[in-house]
Amino acid sequence: MQVALAQLSQHLQRGLSPLYVLHGDEPLLQQEAADAIRAAARAQGYTERNSYTVAGAHFDWSAVLAAGGSLSLFADKQIVEIRIPSGKPGKDGSVALQQVAESARGNDSTLTLVMLPRLDKATRTGAWFASLEATGTSIQIDPIERAQLPQWIAQRLAAQGQRVVAGEEGQRTLQFFADRVEGNLLAAHQEIQKLALLHPVKEGDAGITGELTLEQVEAAVLNVARYDVFKLSEAVLAGQIARVQRMLDGLQAEGEAAVLVHWALAEDIRALKRVKDAMSAGRPLPMALRENRVWGAKERLYERILPRLTDASANRLLQSAHLVDGIVKGLKVPDWPTDPWQALQRLALQLGRVCSGVPQRG
Repeated sequence: MQVALAQLSQHLQRGLSPLYVLHGDEPLLQQEAADAIRAAARAQGYTERNSYTVAGAHFDWSAVLAAGGSLSLFADKQIVEIRIPSGKPGKDGSVALQQVAESARGNDSTLTLVMLPRLDKATRTGAWFASLEATGTSIQIDPIERAQLPQWIAQRLAAQGQRVVAGEEGQRTLQFFADRVEGNLLAAHQEIQKLALLHPVKEGDAGITGELTLEQVEAAVLNVARYDVFKLSEAVLAGQIARVQRMLDGLQAEGEAAVLVHWALAEDIRALKRVKDAMSAGRPLPMALRENRVWGAKERLYERILPRLTDASANRLLQSAHLVDGIVKGLKVPDWPTDPWQALQRLALQLGRVCSGVPQRG
């Protein structure tokens, strides 16, 4: 059975499953989900906890299998946790996990919690994962995307009795906060907790106060954002010019390889050109996107960009990508910056302006 993360609290109130599978790459949200399951289990008498971390292909699964059928002298119920950081249990692990799922059925003395990273489609359709999901409850931990982050911050502030001021200033405050913590949810959580310490909610004659101004947030929240080249690609395609500049600065400061950033930008440019050419040859846009393996968030962005992308703009972008390929590899190109990151910024802004609909000459 699959349950959305947002519905976990309601699910736990209705009763516990014998087995839970948490999978995703957001450590904070996964930890909070696991804590909620443990708390509900403790309230129902699961007082002992045994944890196993699967490390390497030669992990001994016998202890895990034995744990489900044994109890200590001091507890009637137990929680058995199985962490698989790689998401790949191996051949022996696959068999063992299917046995774990089988033994969990009808077992009201052991609650099993399996924790995994984000899984690809092939893994999620594999026998061992299907067996776990059929026995218990599967919860996919999706990341908080940039567009969702201001609302997520507002909800977390509200949970500790705080809020931003109303109106435009409050929206600017949440956007500033999101810019500072993008891609680093654990640090975002810590910064929110810090605001509770710096500006505690007080009860006074005017009632309870917990309002945060832009100045207070600017003074308190550190720049702990973390970026990756794939999110940079989405920001460029969305035409988010200011965000693109922040992300490039952040990637350079984090020591990301310029050649990898160039690859991400060039791959989008080549894909746009291929799809554009396919459309010119008579292919419908949905078919052209599928043939070029464009889907998900990028599919929606491409659908917006391609109808207004001219052949001249696509050719200019392709030529620029070719020139910057040489620059990041140490070559000098007339009329282009010699610094790879300055050249990448110019390429990203050129692509971003095309994607945002800014008129291009020629």
